Amino acid sequence: MSTRHTCHTVSLLRRPIKNGRLSLYLDFYPAIRNPETMKMTRREYLGIYIYAKPCNETQQDFNCQMLEKAEAIRCLRVASLINEKFDFLDHDRMNGDFLAYFKKMCRRKSTKWPAAYSHFSKFVRYHCTFGQLTVDLCRNFRNYLLSAVQLRRTHYAIRRNSAAVYYSTFRSVLKMAYRDKLLKENINEFLEKIYPEEVRKQYLTSSELKRLASTPCEIDVLKRASLFSCLTGLRISDILNLRWEDIHFSPDQGYCIRIRTQKTRSIAILPLSDEAVELCGSNTSFGIVFKGLKRSMSNHPLKKWIRQAGITKHITFHSFRHTYATLQIAAGTDIYTVSKMLTHKNVVTTQIYVNLVNEKKWATVSRITLK
Repeated sequence: MSTRHTCHTVSLLRRPIKNGRLSLYLDFYPAIRNPETMKMTRREYLGIYIYAKPCNETQQDFNCQMLEKAEAIRCLRVASLINEKFDFLDHDRMNGDFLAYFKKMCRRKSTKWPAAYSHFSKFVRYHCTFGQLTVDLCRNFRNYLLSAVQLRRTHYAIRRNSAAVYYSTFRSVLKMAYRDKLLKENINEFLEKIYPEEVRKQYLTSSELKRLASTPCEIDVLKRASLFSCLTGLRISDILNLRWEDIHFSPDQGYCIRIRTQKTRSIAILPLSDEAVELCGSNTSFGIVFKGLKRSMSNHPLKKWIRQAGITKHITFHSFRHTYATLQIAAGTDIYTVSKMLTHKNVVTTQIYVNLVNEKKWATVSRITLK
């Protein structure tokens, strides 16, 4: 059974512009997909112009040189379309810079993406083409992550869970490259992921949360943002980007926030308690809510405040999110509602907090004794 391929034509055309010049562009028929915008288009402007009416020999020579360059580009586009039609990868594409592509994919991503890029760059000694991406190279990168040291604190090894995230990120980039027809095969099918270790999630009990709330903090915005996270379950990335324009008031239901979460990019509408609204401070109607809050505050300043409250647990800013989930489930809130409030894509992710509450119940068994 034969397969009919669409025959593309690429024409070199001219469009009048100012000062008596003509702009050269390519016309594709039928339309092709722009790999940057993913939109269908028929035109590609080359940024090359010629004189509409050359008045001397210099302008005539200039026109000849520009037309030759434009024709060379047209021939390259035709060759590329033929390669795609018959499922070939041209030589220039295989020699393309994979690291540049990886770095480009890191834009507007979480901090884990640039870290994964830096580790892979270091692993390949800062040079890697698409043609050099083999199954063996990718497997060796997996082994590298399992034994490598951190980028900044070089006397510490990468934690297994961090290695799992970095390798998962790397595999996502491979998937994107295959989707964009920069790789001739889906290498992911031959790679084994790094399985993370189960980590016990730390959270504050109700009494510890009250003690923390009553303990003064040197940085007021840090205290307000931390307690706000305990009352809403929001990640620090979402709190840092929370704007007054995201907070809405309904006469029937009160305040709520409507945001697109930084991690999952999902849109969520979350109700706010009166206490959570008070922690936001004075309403300015626009701009950042927790103005002055910096991610760096979640390190030493937060640890100092935790110690001053007499709490010896290893509490991070993300622990406040765990605190919200655990206390909600312990108070009787059903897991599906908690999952929606946490903007989890799958309720299975929320199940771990149920397990934490169950452990708490078992711990009460020995508290009543007849001896």
